[in-house]
Amino acid sequence: MTKKFVTLDDFLGTHFIYTYDNGWEYEWYAKNDHTVDYRIHGGMVAGRWVKDQQADIVMLVPGVYKVTWTEPTGTDVALDFMPNDNKMHGTIFFPKWVEEHPEITVTFQNEHIDLMEGSREKYETYPKLVVPEFASITYVGEAGQNNESVIDEAPYDGMTDDIRAGRYFDDSYQRIRK
Repeated sequence: MTKKFVTLDDFLGTHFIYTYDNGWEYEWYAKNDHTVDYRIHGGMVAGRWVKDQQADIVMLVPGVYKVTWTEPTGTDVALDFMPNDNKMHGTIFFPKWVEEHPEITVTFQNEHIDLMEGSREKYETYPKLVVPEFASITYVGEAGQNNESVIDEAPYDGMTDDIRAGRYFDDSYQRIRK
């Protein structure tokens, strides 16, 4: 992609795939100025996906963006995107219970908020597992803001390869149904 990121509007509506240096692969969408959607394709919570996560999204300087949120699991996330350099840095603060029982979170979170909040109360939350990692951005797509087709199903093996190869979205950034 040859798009140059300068303003916050350049960032909003963008769909990314990135791989952390530890090998974990994530797919993430800046849905609008206060909401993100994402799928996790690799790592300790691979298979998890979330829509409409409230987040704080700001531009630090032209072309550099910070996104932060707290999940119903109690996990805190801080992401710094530098898309002009195909780089990002993320820090994930997993509560102890997620480190010990990651399988509970591997679901479509939106349908299991009570389970996430209940697990947060039932199990230990401290000490947190802090995972700070740099990542390489391997895909950038212009999905437009509030596009419900970007993250609309559970992750599957090979999904990110399908997206990068142009087999997942059509020219209007709508899901190609097979």
